[in-house]
Amino acid sequence: MARVAYILLCHKDPDAIIAQAEQLTATGDCMAIHFDARASVVAYDRIHSALKDNPNVTFATKRIKCGWGGWSLVQATLYAVQAAVDAFPRATHFYMLSGDCMAIKTAEYTHWFLDENDKDFVESHDFFASNWIKTGMKEDRLIYRHFFNERTHSRLFYTSYGFQKRFGLTRDTPADLQIMIGSQWWCLRRRTVEMILDFLKQRPDVIRFFSTTWIPDETFFQTLVRHLIPREEIENRTPTFLMFSDYGMPVTFYNDHYDMLLGQDYLFARKISSEAHELKERLGKLYASEGVEFKISNEGRNLHGFLTGRGRVGRRFGRRFWEIGNSLGSEREILIIACKKWHVAKRLVDQIASETAIPCVEYLFNEEDTPLPDLGGIETTLDKRSRHRRAVVRMLFDAFESDKLVICVDPANLEIIQDFCSDQVITHVLEIECEHSDDYLIGHARRVGLAGENSPAESVAKLVPTLRNSLAYESELIRAVGFDGYLRIRENSPRAENEAAIASFLGVSQDTAQAVMRLDYLFAD
Repeated sequence: MARVAYILLCHKDPDAIIAQAEQLTATGDCMAIHFDARASVVAYDRIHSALKDNPNVTFATKRIKCGWGGWSLVQATLYAVQAAVDAFPRATHFYMLSGDCMAIKTAEYTHWFLDENDKDFVESHDFFASNWIKTGMKEDRLIYRHFFNERTHSRLFYTSYGFQKRFGLTRDTPADLQIMIGSQWWCLRRRTVEMILDFLKQRPDVIRFFSTTWIPDETFFQTLVRHLIPREEIENRTPTFLMFSDYGMPVTFYNDHYDMLLGQDYLFARKISSEAHELKERLGKLYASEGVEFKISNEGRNLHGFLTGRGRVGRRFGRRFWEIGNSLGSEREILIIACKKWHVAKRLVDQIASETAIPCVEYLFNEEDTPLPDLGGIETTLDKRSRHRRAVVRMLFDAFESDKLVICVDPANLEIIQDFCSDQVITHVLEIECEHSDDYLIGHARRVGLAGENSPAESVAKLVPTLRNSLAYESELIRAVGFDGYLRIRENSPRAENEAAIASFLGVSQDTAQAVMRLDYLFAD
């Protein structure tokens, strides 16, 4: 049966490292720790003292100072790997971790998974042919020698780099190696690790080459595994679940991500927020559990993209200089209806339009085909409306020849509400608080592409708690801002209470408010 030796590179939070080591070794697995020499001796001594009597924990024989993008990270890994190979002769697999990683499966499942898949798990793509590197330096990582750390000695790094470029001081990659690139989070079989260590003893030129490349932790093991191991024995992916935002930053997981993480086809996840104490506690207990059944849905990336993407509508483009300070006018009133169930808001504005003279526009910043008057072309795409929203609304006031205007906004677009509330225009905000049944949330997941028509029911059901929490959080954010003109109607509130809110929001009589709210099926799904 598989027995894992975890290779842990860490640099902070001794208590978390101790807890991580105790959790992962409690079931018979092992760990070799390299604690960055930049950290204090006191912190290291605390870790060493707490774990020195644990027979399943060992420490790298040498601690070095690690710096992002430099050879030191690979060297520290090699020190920890060698320590693990020597200390744990029964270890069958070596799994690379950081202090921000936590198991999202049980030890029982992990051992079964590795036994069933006799492969090395390492992401490795052709360095030159792939599009793995999205921005910045690519070929220059390899063909020039990088002696200095870009973050700690930036001036020396770029001076040396510029000098080599100016005088054409390039070098070739090792002739027999196809340089590969990928994530530094891998899981390798013992035979593979031993082959790498033996290879390095015979090939000091390879170490010399990689030790002066930039960000070698993304190329070193990836290249050597593909050089030494048949392709059919390599699973070209990391066994650790990680995501990056569209800014290239690692996505951080929090307490409400527990169910989502367990549904991913991975063994670990990074990075776990240091403040996610509940998540850490639940995942820590999980690893030693037995008989846990995991329903793999792999909906995590879609779900995260949905939650972050919805919140970013209107944020992708900064306002043009001519829009800044472009007031809608202090004599005008913009009435904003915020409702997650768009059909409910649309029914309400239909009633408002029929019972009052106030012009109404539906989700003009959310729906491409929202009916709009001709505004000279600025209204033709959702992209243009979102970028120039004040200009669009000002032109709507002019087109309707009215000093009042009702618009609908998705609650996720808090920044749109804030934008108008910060203007001189008189702003009123009406939030429609609806009940969200499980069936509605499942349907919502399918409508927005989080789940397909053929997605397993169990997988789709796992999305429900996260979606429910997301919608509740959007509502909390709106209330927390404390808008001066904020009002709310609720599905379960007495009709009279909702009518009073409508009267105040629209500035109409009680009779008119009653006529607006006469729609008995307003909240129906």
